[in-house]
Parts: sequence; structure tokens; C-alpha cells
Amino acid sequence: MTEIWRVDLHNHTHWSTDCITQFDKLIDICHKRDIKRIAITDHNTADGALQMKQLAPELVIVGEEIFTTQGEILAYFVKESIPEGLTPQETIKRLREQNAVISISHPFDRLRKGAWHEADLRRIVDQIDAIEVFNARCFFMEDNLKAMRFAHEHNLLGTAGSDAHTLVEYGTSPMLMRPFADDRDDFLDALHEADFVRKLSSWRVHIGSKGAKWMKKLGLKPRMWAGG
Repeated sequence: MTEIWRVDLHNHTHWSTDCITQFDKLIDICHKRDIKRIAITDHNTADGALQMKQLAPELVIVGEEIFTTQGEILAYFVKESIPEGLTPQETIKRLREQNAVISISHPFDRLRKGAWHEADLRRIVDQIDAIEVFNARCFFMEDNLKAMRFAHEHNLLGTAGSDAHTLVEYGTSPMLMRPFADDRDDFLDALHEADFVRKLSSWRVHIGSKGAKWMKKLGLKPRMWAGG
């Protein structure tokens, strides 16, 4: 019987402004929840993911969620941080120079600041590898379904992820993938045959990430319920 890995492809740590989860806690959670690979995709930096990779090289996929001038891009196998605020084309160019895998975060989530106008996304559709077709933090399932239809229309691979910011979220919506090597090509090959868990997070998780953001602004000590 072929081994199947649980792979969560969208997660944040204390390197993101709205998360306070520390590396050691997250590594422990992955072991307890049988998460074989976890992509660390902090906002506008890969520095935290690169550090966590040193602690758990077999577990971590180095990623980044990058805010461009038109929407957010989700990248994997990143070697150095890409700054926010660049055009999608420039962001993609810099990621290609690193041989990264390029997906698009929650493209049609009507409540997200980082969502995309469909016309803008169509302009770069031939420059990306995948679309995030399921994000566990979407309030409206229709927004995920729209992303699925877009990926199918343009013959793009689909990624899914928990978009975890708090302890309860990690592993909520993982990909189910065959084992793959720690590189772009084998990952993409495995993604062709992958499935994923379709489970939305509770609306309450947004309270945790907003709380984490305010804790950081006010310089307060993290509390365990919020992710720390």
C-alpha cells in the first residue's frame, strides 16, 4: 500500500505579525497530528521558515506569503525573502530566479485584503504553477469553489492549506500526497495526484490572530490559547 503524507501548505509562525506560535510548539504539534511536511509561509518573509528548517529539516518546506500590488502570492522552496509591495510580475520573476513553486493565496476570498481581481489573475495565469483551491480560513465555501473552477479552467494544479495562525488550526486542511523529495520538481509531480481534506476552520480562529496582532503592538506576553 502506498504511503500517504499529510502535508499542510499554508501556515504562519511568530514571524508573522498576527501569529505568536513558536517553532518548538509547532514542531511538537506536527508530530502529534501526524503532519509529515509543513510549509511555513509567514507574511512577507522567509527568514523564520529558514530558521525553522534548521531545527526540523525533514519537516519544513520553506515558503512565504507575499503581498504584491494586486494580491497575495504563496511560494514554496524559497531560498531568500521577497519583499512586499512589488508587482506580481516582479515578484514572480524573483521567485523564478530561486526556482520556487508559485501558487496564489485564497484568490477570491471576498473578505481578504490580499484577494485578487479575476482580471488581474488572468494576466499572470501562465506564469504560476498552482492556485490555492481550498483555504480553511475562508468564511464562504463559494469563494473556495470559485478558485477550484478557475484552476480547472486554466489547467492549474491546486493547493490547499489551513492558513494556520493559532494552535488549533495546524493540520486542519492538509494535502494528502505521496512522499516526495525536498525539491520543486518532485513536489509538483506529487501534487498532480494529490487530494486534500476539505474542512473549514471555525470563525473563532480569527479572534486568535487579531489578538496576537494586538499583543505584539502592545508588547504583551503571549497566552497559550492564542498560539504561543
